Amino acid sequence: MSTPVTYDLDDEIAVITVDNPPVNALGHTTRAALKDCVDRFAADETARIAVICGAGRLFLGGADVSEFGKPPQDPWLPEICTLIEDCPKPVVASIHGAALGGGLEVALGCHYRLALPGTKLGLPEVSLGILPGAGGTQRAPRVVGTDAALEMITSGKPVAPEAARESGLIDRVGEGKGAEAARAEGVAYARELLAEGAAPRPVSGLPRPAAPADGWDTWEQNLRRKFPGQVAQMQATKAVKAATEMDLPDGLAEERRLFNELIDTPQREGLIHAFFIERKVARVPGLKDATPRDVQAIGVVGGGTMGSGIATAALLAGLPVTLVEMKPEAADKARATIESNLAGAVKRGKMSDAKRDAALATVTTTTDYGELKDADVIIEAVFESLDVKKDVFTQLDAVAKPGAVLATNTSYLDINEIAQATSRPADVIGLHFFSPAHVMKLLEVVVADVTGTDVTATAFALGKRLGKVSVRAGVCDGFIGNRMLSHYRSAADWMILHGASPYQIDRALEQFGFAMGPMKVADLAGIDIGYMTRQRKGKQTGVVYPQWADDLYGMDRLGRKTGRGFYIYDDESPKGREDPEVLDLIAKERAAQGVIPRDFTDDEIVERYMAAMVNEGARILEDGIALRPLDIDVVKLMGYGFPRYRGGPMKYADMTGIATIRDRLNAYEDGSGFWSPAALIDTLAAEGRNFESMNND
Repeated sequence: MSTPVTYDLDDEIAVITVDNPPVNALGHTTRAALKDCVDRFAADETARIAVICGAGRLFLGGADVSEFGKPPQDPWLPEICTLIEDCPKPVVASIHGAALGGGLEVALGCHYRLALPGTKLGLPEVSLGILPGAGGTQRAPRVVGTDAALEMITSGKPVAPEAARESGLIDRVGEGKGAEAARAEGVAYARELLAEGAAPRPVSGLPRPAAPADGWDTWEQNLRRKFPGQVAQMQATKAVKAATEMDLPDGLAEERRLFNELIDTPQREGLIHAFFIERKVARVPGLKDATPRDVQAIGVVGGGTMGSGIATAALLAGLPVTLVEMKPEAADKARATIESNLAGAVKRGKMSDAKRDAALATVTTTTDYGELKDADVIIEAVFESLDVKKDVFTQLDAVAKPGAVLATNTSYLDINEIAQATSRPADVIGLHFFSPAHVMKLLEVVVADVTGTDVTATAFALGKRLGKVSVRAGVCDGFIGNRMLSHYRSAADWMILHGASPYQIDRALEQFGFAMGPMKVADLAGIDIGYMTRQRKGKQTGVVYPQWADDLYGMDRLGRKTGRGFYIYDDESPKGREDPEVLDLIAKERAAQGVIPRDFTDDEIVERYMAAMVNEGARILEDGIALRPLDIDVVKLMGYGFPRYRGGPMKYADMTGIATIRDRLNAYEDGSGFWSPAALIDTLAAEGRNFESMNND
């Protein structure tokens, strides 16, 4: 049986190579093998210096996440880092690809550090609801200073080698790429150090770092503002503070105590769930053996905000685009929008000027559908009208080459009916992007009744190439995300009619962790969007009809774009302030329906809203629109502002208790049927199961 860590000599240099594909994770077996190699080096009289490097794509991928929450197995990672640091002979970390989390903590245990260009170096543990637990909060501040360490640890964002060299996190930036270059550069650096007579340089020998420049209170206030409701960032700050007040051994003990406290939090459970399901969601049942079609060119029909964004996403992925509009001036405007989007990508460092120019050279904007004849995937992004879309697909059917995938970006409409406008319905699929399409990560892949399996596989492959998190959905009004949105928004309307202030609802849900409350979302999307949806679906939809929202539409109060919606937006309140006129409209509707308003607590608002969301999620699973609860969680996390640290609505239900959700729904039911528990919730509660058990089916 091969070992995940090898030891060999290059003259007087011991080369310790971690080879545990795919990401050199530091699980128990790898840690034990690494300890053996470090002990071997310490005892090897022929070796004067060691280089630790990684095989494959990267240096070390960090701790094994699956071990979190379980009793530690010796040797644990903090022991490995201290073992390296205490080595009587110098140890060099030669880093390529990435050193994230535990990988960087191992590097900080080394005495000298080198990284190749393009390497990512970071401590992203807060994104999992924990903190660096193998010395990162103690060694990083001693190496780079407290402010730089706090920024790296509380943001979780990696730094590039050049910035790492400037801060002192690494000692030099090497040359080349890949594992072979990392080994060669590491050995060369080790030879230089030997020639200089370099000795071990443990971080434990450095003095305690100073307090942050602006003080601890300022740091903590900024973190509360940037990460409302989250605990890992605040806990990590306490650990870094310990580094400024304690010697390393005591600081490491305090770091471990704070780490263990986080392990027991619901936020850690929710964030770990989110981490795993984002990787599992692309493994769609039934697609394992499907072969995607080759995609080398993209067509887009419609050059508005969505169509231009889709075209931009394709260009950023290196795919040439042909975009069709109805009129020349519209085609020109679409090109200008794409140019602006790419300019923004350059400004954000997503692409170079040269790559931007090369991408623009592959864009064709035209009014001629015939120009789409060579496209492998054609994505329609026109006005949300079934008749309009069917007309577009009839035209696409006439010009698209055999085997081309025909996709619609509809948010709600029946893709089965759209597919029947063509002679090739098996080639038709839904690709529901979220605006702005070149920025938002979520992509709902909506599979119609006769969509080919290879077409679905092609959609997932394209989504991956575009950098999206793709989720399989079935055909219904709104698919997964918007169908649920309609339902829990209706729950908010029910509460408004019965006495809750729309502003209290927004505040309560934002305190719960949502990025925005439902009224702020409506103002951002546009009051007209909700109005048109209600007109399309009719007044029968939902448990109550929000006449006050129609009144706002009639007053041309369309939200942010007109300066007034549920909120008033002006120079005084650019983010919006409450409007008494809205409360008057609501009071008028209550009187018209004979409703006597009552008070709602914030807890009841959150519990009703979440119960409605979970209940509709359960019905979506019953209907087969989502295949697994994790698909629902990913949609809401990636596209709808659901608080990531709660793991998604179905994970929230599991952590709350399915029986508790059932009991709340039964207590809420008022004869309308709206609050009645889905059959799946009754079944899971009766069997003592949860939604997570369905992710393994």
